[in-house]
Amino acid sequence: MKMKIVKKISFIVVLLIVTTQVSTANPYWGKTGHRTIGEIANQYLKNKTKHKIAELLNGQSLALVSTFADDIKSDRHYDEFYTWHYVNMPFNVDYQHSIKNKKGDLVTGIAKCKEVIKDKNSTKEEKAFYLKLLVHLIGDLHQPMHAGRKEDKGGNMIQVQWFGAGTNLHAVWDTKMINQFGMAYTELADNADKISKEQVKFLEEGSIIDWVNETHKLSIKTYASVKVGENLRYAYMYNHFALVRSQLQKGGIRLAKVLDDLFS
Repeated sequence: MKMKIVKKISFIVVLLIVTTQVSTANPYWGKTGHRTIGEIANQYLKNKTKHKIAELLNGQSLALVSTFADDIKSDRHYDEFYTWHYVNMPFNVDYQHSIKNKKGDLVTGIAKCKEVIKDKNSTKEEKAFYLKLLVHLIGDLHQPMHAGRKEDKGGNMIQVQWFGAGTNLHAVWDTKMINQFGMAYTELADNADKISKEQVKFLEEGSIIDWVNETHKLSIKTYASVKVGENLRYAYMYNHFALVRSQLQKGGIRLAKVLDDLFS
């Protein structure tokens, strides 16, 4: 009898451990980052745009659909969209003069999304699908390591530690710092820096290619911020999380601009 009780207790303990590991595992800018960008964008959208988006998405929020492009990675039917999440360029080479990926990249992916959404012959389902992709891709555009080098897969091959645990530079910027900060996406969005209308207009200026080139310059600084194998801790958060927050806010403001232009 006692043995059965011990076994039951052991099973429950193991179950709790497994459940905790699953729930706290890092997501594939991760889910919190993308949702933050979607929530910030919603705060800047024109009402007319909000209504049109709500109709297309059947009431789903930008925050909710912002992770869609990552979610479908598990389905091989959507492999054609995989390369749309990033653009690789050597240091000090802008997008215009870089060797393009024949399978497509962030720039061509965003252009295709806009094309389908604006096409009067596209079905509601097609427009909704590419709108979900667009929301995610504008977010990816503002993560420095999504505009990194080809040889290390945007920092994925640069091994470092995060508070003593093995990881890579890309993951640090995608999820580790945001998770360490410990705010929900709504909290991050609501606590974005207060900026003037003039500053918003300044951030909205430029094209998708201009924004990619800007992010690529940030990636160069990001690469220089670590050494291979380095144990990144509180000092790294202190020095770089302000840039993470800035990029999330910038991504949200620019996403709103892109959507307002599309649905005007």
